[in-house]
Amino acid sequence: MKSHFEKHVLRHPPWYPILITATLFSFLGCQQSRRESAMQQGEDPYVRQRHAMVSKQIAGRGVKDPRVLAAMEKVPRHLFVPDNIRSHAYEDSPLPIGYNQTISQPYIVAYMTEQLVLEGDERVLEVGTGSGYQAAVLAELVPEVYTIEIIEPLSVTAREQIEKAGFENVHFRVGDGYLGWPEAAPFDAIMITAAPRQIPETLIGQLRVGGRMIVPVGQWHQELLLITKKEKDYSVKKLLPVRFVPMVRSRSDE
Repeated sequence: MKSHFEKHVLRHPPWYPILITATLFSFLGCQQSRRESAMQQGEDPYVRQRHAMVSKQIAGRGVKDPRVLAAMEKVPRHLFVPDNIRSHAYEDSPLPIGYNQTISQPYIVAYMTEQLVLEGDERVLEVGTGSGYQAAVLAELVPEVYTIEIIEPLSVTAREQIEKAGFENVHFRVGDGYLGWPEAAPFDAIMITAAPRQIPETLIGQLRVGGRMIVPVGQWHQELLLITKKEKDYSVKKLLPVRFVPMVRSRSDE
């Protein structure tokens, strides 16, 4: 006499496992097709991940400026991450983008942006274009962004991704960030996304009076500094310890 278990097993026809496998593959294929269809139609399949990033990693750590939070929720970070690690775009960490460079942790991007206290009518200089993500966030907040990158392939890729994201108010330059962009100065704010060993005095000279610069300074032990330009000098406020890639000069200036 067959057991209840044996009877139950024998009730399934021999082609039953094949049907289950086919159904599973059909479901996965359908999910992929929906994702591709959404991207083709201009929909953003990363909206929920970006919302979670802002609420947990950024607002949850104390960033309060509503304009900064809105920009972080709108700018598609995944566009600025290499394809092979795109699934990690909204994680709470920096990511490699090639050439020994990184895209900064989302919280640091938001925190540094908030410290500039942008109201919406400023001209901003960014030194260290990198992936282009920080420039895109700034471009969401102000009418003009000037960004300098010493590594040409990164600048080219960043321009492509920023244009793909729909921004038309970003000016690009390949060159030595220590020199700044004197013909476009003075700037209302300057953001430096690589670490010089000392405060770059030349760039302070390109700030307007009352303007702010945020910069990580140091070699092994780095600190994020907020610099405010005054009539004859400038003030320095220490914010927090950080770790950025070093800010390098062009060989002709070394």
